[in-house]
Amino acid sequence: MDPMINLLKLCVGADSVEDLTDWQHDQRPRWPEGRAIHVTRMWPKREADVLDGGSLYWVIKGVILCRQRILDLQEVILSDGIPRCALVMDQEVIRTEAAPRRPFQGWRYLDPEDSPRDLPKARAKDDVLPPKLAQALAELGLH
Repeated sequence: MDPMINLLKLCVGADSVEDLTDWQHDQRPRWPEGRAIHVTRMWPKREADVLDGGSLYWVIKGVILCRQRILDLQEVILSDGIPRCALVMDQEVIRTEAAPRRPFQGWRYLDPEDSPRDLPKARAKDDVLPPKLAQALAELGLH
């Protein structure tokens, strides 16, 4: 059996982790209680590995800044009739160390050993660095 795997996705339209959490908070009435949903076009071929403890790592303004645990994958069919994959995630957004990423389309697999570490809980409420500064520090190896 393959090991657990994470997913990596650009957080389009968000300038900060707070933008993501605010948007998800506004969407909660549409989602199952305690869950967040993100619909994507492609279904992960490594579904079992994703569901074996994987998270969705969000890239915000070119930097991985947070993650959400993936709880389920569900098929949804939108008004165009095309089946898509709904990533059902835990509501908790966990901040991570900043890790720069170049732009890409869709999502990518992210091996656990390449995933940035979670910030300690005590640092989760620290002032957030501006994205450009966080990216520059990450590129220098300073977290």
